[in-house]
Order: sequence, then C-alpha cells, then structure tokens
Amino acid sequence: MKYEMRIPAGVSIRQLSDVLMHYEVELGQTDYGPVLYGKKEELEKARDHIIKALNERISELGDREKES
Repeated sequence: MKYEMRIPAGVSIRQLSDVLMHYEVELGQTDYGPVLYGKKEELEKARDHIIKALNERISELGDREKES
C-alpha cells in the first residue's frame, strides 16, 4: 500500500534529490503542494533524512549569525 507525505517548506531541491535517490519513494504534486509517495517504512526513512538535513542547515545558519 502506498502512502503520501507532504514535503515541508524549506526543503531544497538538492535535499529532495538525495531523498529520491536513496529511498524508494516517488515525487508527486497535489493541489496542496509537492508530496512523496511510497511505503510507510520508506517514507519514515525519507522523513528522518529530511529532518536531519533541515536541522544541519539551521545549525549552519545559526553559526553564521553568531560570527557576524
């Protein structure tokens, strides 16, 4: 059974590309924005990857702000 997961705001094309290459998910478009389709386990792995990438980016931006 395929599930869908909305892609959160702030995910870059590069991050999305990494997810599509590493996990068995498909990209789709709905009236509410882009989504990933796939098995529940794959979507959970993709979600964890996205969260990790977003947290790393937030840390980078926070470090830059401290330097200024």
